[in-house]
Amino acid sequence: MTQDLGFRPGRRAFLAGAGGVLLAASGALGQHVFKELHELQPGEFTWHPERQPRGPVAVIVSLDEQRVHVYRGGVRIAVSTCSTGKPGHETPTGVFVVLQKDRDHRSSTYNNAPMPNTNRLTWDGIALHAGNLPGYPASHGCVRLPLRFSALLFEVTHLGTPVIIADSHSAPAEVVHPGLVLSGYAEAEFEEVLATLEDRKHPSDWALDDAHPITSLIASSYDAKLVVIENDRAVAEGRLLWDGDPLGAHVYVLTGAHDGARGMHWAALSYDGAGAEAMHDLRRVRTEPEFARDLKRHVHPGMLFVFTDLPLHPDRRSGRDFVIMS
Repeated sequence: MTQDLGFRPGRRAFLAGAGGVLLAASGALGQHVFKELHELQPGEFTWHPERQPRGPVAVIVSLDEQRVHVYRGGVRIAVSTCSTGKPGHETPTGVFVVLQKDRDHRSSTYNNAPMPNTNRLTWDGIALHAGNLPGYPASHGCVRLPLRFSALLFEVTHLGTPVIIADSHSAPAEVVHPGLVLSGYAEAEFEEVLATLEDRKHPSDWALDDAHPITSLIASSYDAKLVVIENDRAVAEGRLLWDGDPLGAHVYVLTGAHDGARGMHWAALSYDGAGAEAMHDLRRVRTEPEFARDLKRHVHPGMLFVFTDLPLHPDRRSGRDFVIMS
């Protein structure tokens, strides 16, 4: 079982020695604790960014567990209790991206209610934010977090950070693809592929309307199509060629170049409950050469590549709203 080092403060707590001082905290702010993860009580969380100081962040919300898991560079750095949507206001499942960040947000729907440290996931009201945690689903669809944890999370997310909301939790896997994506190439071409990424920033440095748009590539076996979405617009569409089997519900986050394997390095997550049994193989999918060449100008570190067997209908995906909603 996984244990996370931390502390449990009362109304006031300090840790002396080793040159360290911990800030005071209270139950209302949430509690950073040392516990088995399944024993976390409402308002408690773990936080260990030192386990992986760098790399793309991905957030996984497990509805069954009422837990939020935070990964950076494929390593889990935090787990928190949460409260998701109550019956009649269920939190939607699927793959989302952070669309907007607002440290002092207030609800335009629910009597100007404060929603500190908001990471917005949809424009119709779904977000990660601080709120009351009674120990069961109780929100109107948002994912409520301990206040202190929400503040820490706010510091490591950025526009475009993927947030997977699923019935169960699965940890990221590491995938290396021999080409940029959707095509292969000879090893001699590695430097050329690598050069396409050199002048492209990671989304952590971007504004939503920056000259460098946030890219999501979606592959649908239902429609046999690939769609490239930049911010809020579908900008390119191509034919999906694959092995004919169901693609499954997976999301891949481009980390960057993998020099050892001379390919592109991706963090892979599942959002259909397949978990550790999921087979992640980007080589299953490809496209026609012309679309593959066009795709190169859209690729950047931090981009998402989503597999789905659902139709690419606007109700299920749009750039600034759902990336893919199951």
